[in-house]
Amino acid sequence: MEPEILILFFALMFGLILGSFLTVCIHRLPQGMSIVRPASSCPSCETPIHFYDNIPVVSYLLLRGRCRHCGHGISPRYPLVEILTGLLSLALALRYGPGWTYFLTLAFVSALLTVSFIDLQHQIIPDVISLPGILVGLAVSFTPWGLVPWTDAALGAVLGGGSLLAVAWGYRLVSGKEGMGLGDVKLLAMIGAWMGWKELPFIILIASLAGILIGGTALVVSRKGLRVRIPFGPFLSLAAVLVFFFGPRIRDVYFGLFF
Repeated sequence: MEPEILILFFALMFGLILGSFLTVCIHRLPQGMSIVRPASSCPSCETPIHFYDNIPVVSYLLLRGRCRHCGHGISPRYPLVEILTGLLSLALALRYGPGWTYFLTLAFVSALLTVSFIDLQHQIIPDVISLPGILVGLAVSFTPWGLVPWTDAALGAVLGGGSLLAVAWGYRLVSGKEGMGLGDVKLLAMIGAWMGWKELPFIILIASLAGILIGGTALVVSRKGLRVRIPFGPFLSLAAVLVFFFGPRIRDVYFGLFF
């Protein structure tokens, strides 16, 4: 097997395994549980899961999405997170190859993925992810493996958090209601710390458009109108990933439409 193919294979496998760990984080962090102990167990009968039933994606398919012991259905979120993490790991390996940049950026996009699924289910963004994510993003910017210079990272963190904070305060001042949680503010500050301030306008634009299209459709389908609260974190994360991988093409299309 060619070395390049072998690297990509291991990147995919590593991503799938990492995705399995992320499912634990998504399940336990909102409940304040340890992500280390106890070992993985069935959410229904709490029977510990044996290693042969904990193989990413494969075990879910073999068990047909059900617990071996109680037969209770297991959420398809588990294989979905594993597959998405595997694909992200593969894409980063294709871009950067093996090295610190690959591992650091994989940690960043994994944090975005974890935040998205937690926010979708619980409508919260845990500080235990976003706040350390800001500090790590700033620290990485001082290293040769950072995506942007430290000045861009610092401005990104300040402007990212500050822009959404201003929007949240403005909405509250006008309407008297909470329109955006501080979790979103901290998340965009983390994104800015990793990707720099120059990418923020496109991230906010794409997240807003996606929120209008997808969130608006959800409001119509649910028939609950404005009573439904649509979490903004997944849209910010999706926009950040799109700009991360396709930023130059997105900018070309955008400026081509107006200039």
